[in-house]
Amino acid sequence: MRNLPKSILFLSLLLVTQFSKAQEDVNLLINDMLLIAENFAEPGAEGATLQSSAGWFSSASTLEKWQVEVSVHGNALFVPSSQQDKIINNNQFNNLTIVGANNALLPTVYGGDTDAAYEGSIFGQDFEFDAIDGLDKSVVLHAFPQVTVGLPYMTEIAVRYLPEIFINDVGISTYGVGLKHNFSQYIYKRLREDDFQFALVANYSNFKADYKFTPIDIQIANLDRIDVDANMYNVQLIGSKLYDTFEVMGGFGYTNSKFDYAFGGTGGSLPTLNNQLGALGNSEGKFKGNIGFNYYVDKFKFSTVFSASGLFNANVGLHYRLN
Repeated sequence: MRNLPKSILFLSLLLVTQFSKAQEDVNLLINDMLLIAENFAEPGAEGATLQSSAGWFSSASTLEKWQVEVSVHGNALFVPSSQQDKIINNNQFNNLTIVGANNALLPTVYGGDTDAAYEGSIFGQDFEFDAIDGLDKSVVLHAFPQVTVGLPYMTEIAVRYLPEIFINDVGISTYGVGLKHNFSQYIYKRLREDDFQFALVANYSNFKADYKFTPIDIQIANLDRIDVDANMYNVQLIGSKLYDTFEVMGGFGYTNSKFDYAFGGTGGSLPTLNNQLGALGNSEGKFKGNIGFNYYVDKFKFSTVFSASGLFNANVGLHYRLN
């Protein structure tokens, strides 16, 4: 009986040690999955930032007060090979290793298929799963409608909204609001249409993407998708000059983006995984340059705007003035 308290104490310490070791193993595996998610989704979030900030306003001139313009825009994001694949090494992981190799060139969301696989062990059980395949896209197309209204004081407000649609098993949705104020009115005593004009633009955009992939079973969770929620704030100065029915436009601005990632799936450790994944969400600022051209025919306008900020995007729009 005298040894009973010692036995209980020893057993308690053993259980605490085993629990701590098990929790440490879970945390190490979670950190590995965070690395996989970030490498896969980060280029997609960067592309979403550029596309969501594109095409808000293609001219520094403004609509008449309460004039309404409806437009349909299409984006084409050009993805370089450096953004389609990333090299990952075993020494970057805590628990996982690449099957049969020390490193591998793995696809991002824009990359193609891969034969690479990971293996690991947790709670004494070995497991293995395939690396996530990309969408195999060097050009990413994205369309959306927009409505612009002329306000007093040579100001415009624009609103865009696209409910969730699915392209290649990827759910995409976006919405946003933008403002433009013409500053040429303070320089010219009598502003004419063919005068050089410049304006300040500010806009907010939200972009959500749901990337589904072949389910991954890592014992502590079963994962089947990565969700990206991107919030973008953009400020830029634009200038334009009208030559009869043809207009040239240029602009330079700054975009600040906040990305949040989350895994979808099931499992007791999924909330912990997503809490730590949420901590990876960071703000990123980038400068952006634009150049564009407009062509006017009666109440119609055809616009083309090229944007560069790490990646390259082309935006085309068809606009119609209702009144």
